[in-house]
Amino acid sequence: MQMKDDWARLLETMVNMDSPSVDKHLVDRFARFVGSEFEAMGGQVEYVPVERFGDHLIVRFDGGSKDRVLLLGHTDTVFPAGEAARRPFTIDASQRATGPGVFDMKAGIVLMWLALKALGTPPRPITVLLTSDEELGSPSSRDLIEREAGSACAVLVLEPSLPGGALKTARKGVGRFTIKATGRAAHAGIDPERGINAIEEIAHQVLSLQRLSSAERGTTVTVGMVQGGTRVNVVPAEAAVEADVRISNNEEAARITAAIRGLQPHLPGASLQIRGGINRPPMERTSDTARLFQLAKEIAAERGIALKEGFTGGASDGNFTSALGIPTLDGLGAIGGGAHSLDEFVEMGSLAERAALIAGLIERI
Repeated sequence: MQMKDDWARLLETMVNMDSPSVDKHLVDRFARFVGSEFEAMGGQVEYVPVERFGDHLIVRFDGGSKDRVLLLGHTDTVFPAGEAARRPFTIDASQRATGPGVFDMKAGIVLMWLALKALGTPPRPITVLLTSDEELGSPSSRDLIEREAGSACAVLVLEPSLPGGALKTARKGVGRFTIKATGRAAHAGIDPERGINAIEEIAHQVLSLQRLSSAERGTTVTVGMVQGGTRVNVVPAEAAVEADVRISNNEEAARITAAIRGLQPHLPGASLQIRGGINRPPMERTSDTARLFQLAKEIAAERGIALKEGFTGGASDGNFTSALGIPTLDGLGAIGGGAHSLDEFVEMGSLAERAALIAGLIERI
């Protein structure tokens, strides 16, 4: 069987296996399948047990005398159980592959496999780390990611590329905040003046939060969820909002965090409870990142490809490694589009070239 047949088969099998973040059984099943494929290549496989989420997968390849490189990705997807049966892996006449998680990021895992196959005997120590909860913010894997990155000279993140195949040399950081307002309940018709309307209070807070956004600084604060009240004829005693924060640098992270934690009630007698914080630091374009991208650009140019770089408001586990000062290059995964949507796709014709780029980086970093 040709290698192309092998990786197409592997991608089809993986996409047709559901692995939603919230289903430990399915993510564990998927991780063990992937682990068996890397083990067959000579990798030393370890499953890191996690109680609430799927187990994390580490594969180690020893070789050469150079410093270790970390290949980083995740096994979980945003799609529910049963999605693969409803929308199985398909390749159309234009060689576009579709199916749940094909772009984000099961094709990225296949690219790791392909690159390692192409290298044969590893030219240096290589670690593959696939976490199970990236789509949820990596609550159980951050310590593991940072520990594995700490012993690496560089981190290559196999998250999907930007449109056209551009790599990601900067990402925004992400924060989540919950603001709860507490007032006092009262009958809306008989004695509304005795009440303190928590929804009114939270409305003031929503406006304050939205005003923290700054286009010039690349900062957005978005109130995405609002809850409050019990019945229409009761002055509500409680209301809450959840806000998404995106920042481009650590200075903005500090400014926004201080501003949100410093919010004060507007209505007499109301009180606020504020929880949350920045859970992914920004991935800033450092000199190390620029040097890694320049190497990737040179490797791509040798194959006639004009590689570009870009910035995205989305975050990944690469944010953690970059914040540690470890040279990190992101977006090395598949070329395609539609992440997290029913239109998700991968350009199958690009995978061999992409794998060659990754193999070249592993050899020459």
